[in-house]
Amino acid sequence: MNFEKLREEFPVTRNRIFFDNARVAPLPLRAAKAAQDFLADSTEHGTANYEKWMQKSESARKLFAKLIHADTSEVAFVKNTSEGISIVANGVDWRRGDNVVIPDIEFPANVYPWWNLKRLGVETRMVKAVQGRVEFDDIVRQCDDRTRVISISSVECNSGFRTDLARTGAFCKDKGILFCVDAIQSLGALDMDVKKCGVDFLAADGHKWLLSVEGLGGFYVASDALEKIHPAAVGWSSVIDANNYMTYDFTLRPDARRFEEGSLNVMSAHMFAASLSLFHEAGMDAVEAHIMALGDLILENLRQRNIKIFSSTRPGERSGIISFTLETDLNALATYMNEKGVSLTIRDGLVRVSPHFYNTREEVESFFEFLDKFLNS
Repeated sequence: MNFEKLREEFPVTRNRIFFDNARVAPLPLRAAKAAQDFLADSTEHGTANYEKWMQKSESARKLFAKLIHADTSEVAFVKNTSEGISIVANGVDWRRGDNVVIPDIEFPANVYPWWNLKRLGVETRMVKAVQGRVEFDDIVRQCDDRTRVISISSVECNSGFRTDLARTGAFCKDKGILFCVDAIQSLGALDMDVKKCGVDFLAADGHKWLLSVEGLGGFYVASDALEKIHPAAVGWSSVIDANNYMTYDFTLRPDARRFEEGSLNVMSAHMFAASLSLFHEAGMDAVEAHIMALGDLILENLRQRNIKIFSSTRPGERSGIISFTLETDLNALATYMNEKGVSLTIRDGLVRVSPHFYNTREEVESFFEFLDKFLNS
């Protein structure tokens, strides 16, 4: 991978050390250009090139499917991760007394859709995490013969803990439990193979590691899980022959697109396609290797300073997120780093850094120089 060439896609690097991709990532130039081209075309030609717009949107679907090693027919567009998880939560044919199992350190997108089922008599069982880690055996202990769904993040948002999806997926297949994954903190940073991991459903917005815009993401439903959930929301686009508007035929599409009830956010889809193309050019193996190497350097520097690392450093549990704690005024640190042109996240008593493939070892060293000056001031 030509890192220098790809780094040119990110003008943010001329202004900041951007270590906050786990929050909202900066846009690459090609995504901005995709938006500009769409706006110019729409402004100057109206809908004359509508079919080309749809073709470009479909290229985003194909690129997302390829990224997660899925079939294109298994991917729908959603406006965010919450919508994708809600499709599953509201689509299962629940019975009073059923339960769903989730960790107790999930981002609310993977909590509230399940809590919302309490009115139906569905119990949400919370797996207690220890030091930001979610043990497989603790997940299993929460399951019984009324467990219908296990829903978990591929990477936990605060600790950066990387879930063993393949092990959990195999357990779900063996027990007949549906497996749902919030993948927003791993897609674009870590390779994902939904087939090998036995994932039934996956959702991820595009604005974090996928380096796209807020408000559009991908939703995966395995072909053999399609009929196990029913669309709670439907519209003109949910059915076969959707463009034959006035011939009413409420036969749902035979693929994931049945969950796209209406008109697509076309401009965002064009931007999504542009951003996704970066990962296919670079190769996910190279992207992941570079991110992990930067993480190794960050961990080395933290250890040299005897700073307490919160994220797991065990093999297989690392991700692009590294969180640590400091005995200092974290609000003052946040202000200081922002003034120095460093973007990171400080919340829940943790300092969280999340560099991407466009970041460099030199930026890591500069970050720690700033940190030393703050701590010694």
